[in-house]
Amino acid sequence: MKKLLGDERREYILKRLKESNEPIKGGVFAEETNVSRQVIVGDITLLKAKNEPIIATSQGYIYIKANGHSEKVIKTIACKHEPEAAEKELELFVKHGVTVKDVIVEHAIYGDLTASIMVSTSADVHAFMQQVKSTNATFLSALTNGVHLHTVEANSNEQIDRALQELEAEGFLYSEG
Repeated sequence: MKKLLGDERREYILKRLKESNEPIKGGVFAEETNVSRQVIVGDITLLKAKNEPIIATSQGYIYIKANGHSEKVIKTIACKHEPEAAEKELELFVKHGVTVKDVIVEHAIYGDLTASIMVSTSADVHAFMQQVKSTNATFLSALTNGVHLHTVEANSNEQIDRALQELEAEGFLYSEG
């Protein structure tokens, strides 16, 4: 493909994201538009500055589409566990059809720090954990002795409730004291 320039490239990126049901990595956009990945990062930043609902996840960029028909249930869940339990925690959510959208920790200086996770299947959890391992990354919850919040989404309260019951049984839910 020929090198796409500025506005034309950003229109292409936006169109591809809107049409895709899967995350798209920056490297894919770089190849498709014949520019560097860093240029794509800048393009995404400019699109976000124009209030395009794009988020970066460990699997790539996602365009958050307005939900047309059914109303999703969104809740914030407080959790606490050791880093080794992160995969099991995420698996318990997705097992019940619950998407884990992000992780939030409260930092003494910066306030709330939020990072996108966007896992809704076992395959997503596996890919996320592989990325954590391959980059030797540290979980945000390491800043707060394991205490963190997740914004979760599901089709029903029942799905979230079933996930919470299992999380409680595993000791993953946070409570003061």
